[in-house]
Amino acid sequence: MQCEYFGICGSCRDYEEGYEGQLERKVAAVQEMFAPLFPGGITICPSTPERYRSRAEFKIYHDENGISYAMNRHDRQGALKIEHCSIVSATIASVMDKLLAHINDLGIGHKLFGVDFLASQEGEITLSMLYHKALDDEWKSNAQELEKRLGVYVIGRSRKQKLILSQDYITEKLRINDREYRYIHIENSFTQPNPRVNEQMIEWSLAQLEGIGGDLLELYCGAGNFTIPFATKFERVLATEISKASIHAAKQNMALNGVENIEFVRLSAEEFTQALDGVREFRRLEGLKVSDYRLKTLFVDPPRAGLGEEPCAFASRFEHLLYISCNPETLLRDLEILSRTHMVTAMAAFDQFPYTHHLEMGVKLTKKETL
Repeated sequence: MQCEYFGICGSCRDYEEGYEGQLERKVAAVQEMFAPLFPGGITICPSTPERYRSRAEFKIYHDENGISYAMNRHDRQGALKIEHCSIVSATIASVMDKLLAHINDLGIGHKLFGVDFLASQEGEITLSMLYHKALDDEWKSNAQELEKRLGVYVIGRSRKQKLILSQDYITEKLRINDREYRYIHIENSFTQPNPRVNEQMIEWSLAQLEGIGGDLLELYCGAGNFTIPFATKFERVLATEISKASIHAAKQNMALNGVENIEFVRLSAEEFTQALDGVREFRRLEGLKVSDYRLKTLFVDPPRAGLGEEPCAFASRFEHLLYISCNPETLLRDLEILSRTHMVTAMAAFDQFPYTHHLEMGVKLTKKETL
């Protein structure tokens, strides 16, 4: 990928020797990091080198020449004005090219300080416009015209205000092992930003779960990105998540894909542990008998902070563990704890964020006494 902003823009930080060079450096680093725990080969799941991001956020820069897109500078010395971005999807790039001119024409650029894009691989897109002012009926009327001109869904946001003109979500389609899955992705909520790598993550994870059977427990399930395909491998799935909006979307996605063997519950990982051990009772579990589940497999995809000592102690109860991590450093810490009871049997690296130091990891662990 060729980009005139490499070395100046703070988004892409590792650009020497192109895409292959940055991936090779990241893979070498994690191979060395995890060698004491897993000397075997790490499966590498690369990204496309450009047009891979389906979610993007840009500042809006105001000066005497009007409004421009902007990003933080690599040297942290203010903002960098940009005209285009090579890592956003073709759908987002197409809208970016036209958007600012229409904002100027419709007179809705005053106090606008940011624009967030969320796109599907099928071409749907939400456009969240962020303002330092209250939004009124005049703004709404002009924003509705913007929707018509660009064929997008516009959401207006300001302090304590969110205006949805038609809808605040897109429907994504993922192709997993020759099967199509559909997901509702809501703007301003977590979604995987690189759909092609996301497909590879799910396919690799499904391969690790082959032949285990029984019931699955998933913590940090989000909107069901992994949960719904995983339901094909187990009799029942019990999935927990603390976010009310994510649980709502997960239930919609389950219905959208015709899946019936998942129970989504709004509980934190700590709360679920308390419920499973009979320490506390929760109304949110009313009518659900957790003790009836044959939970021998655990899947976790935690935040960057990882699990930590107590959640790892809970995880160590399970025969099979599958761990997706967005932070190799906290993953290493957790694996050093889990290695007391489990053996790492497979590992993968997913390049969700090319040209950065970030690399997502997948780890399959099996309890030592069952090997």
